[in-house]
Amino acid sequence: MVEIIKRAFPTRLWLATLTRAPGIGRLVDYSLFWDDDIIYLPQDNVIQVNEPIDRQGDTVLPSAVVEHFIPEANQRWIMNFCLCREAVHCADYPRELGCIFLGEAVLKINPELGRLVSEDEALAHLARCREAGLVHMIGRKKLDRIWLGATPGQKLMTICNCCPCCCLWKALPRLDNMISQKVTRMPGVTVAVNNNC
Repeated sequence: MVEIIKRAFPTRLWLATLTRAPGIGRLVDYSLFWDDDIIYLPQDNVIQVNEPIDRQGDTVLPSAVVEHFIPEANQRWIMNFCLCREAVHCADYPRELGCIFLGEAVLKINPELGRLVSEDEALAHLARCREAGLVHMIGRKKLDRIWLGATPGQKLMTICNCCPCCCLWKALPRLDNMISQKVTRMPGVTVAVNNNC
C-alpha cells in the first residue's frame, strides 16, 4: 500500500481537481475522507516584549495544543519517514520526520513503518519537527486508517508534520468543497496594542 501511495502521490493535485466532477467528489469523499475532522496549526510565534510588532494579526500557541494530546494517549507511534516528502523526493525538509499516531489503533500498524515510543520521545519528535520548520496538522483521517490498517478508526489520531511544498493538503484548493471543508485552521489569539503597552 505504501508503494502505491508513493507512486500516485505526485499526481495528487490533478486527482484533487477530479473531485469537482459530478459523482466523483462524493465517491472520493465517502471512500477516503468520510468523518474526517482535521485542524492545521500555524507555527509558534514569539513576540518580544518592548519590541516593535511588524504586523498585527492572529497568533496561536500550536505546540501547546498538540503537546496536550501526547500524555493523554495510551499509545504513541512515530512513523520512520514522511510519506508525503518521501513520495516527491523532498530536498528542502527532512524526510525522516514522520507523522505521530496516537491511540490503541496504532498497535495494528505495520512495525516496518515506524515504532511505538514513550511520551518523552513523542514530545522530542514534535520539537525536532518545529525546529525544522514543519507545521502540525492534527485530527482523525480516514485515509490514514485505510492505508495503515489501523482500526478501530475512532481510536486513531494523526499528528502530521507538514512542509509547505509536499503536504497532501496542498491539494486543498482543488478539492471539491465537501472534502476541503473538513480541514480547518485553529482559531488564533488576537494580539492588540493599546496605550498601556
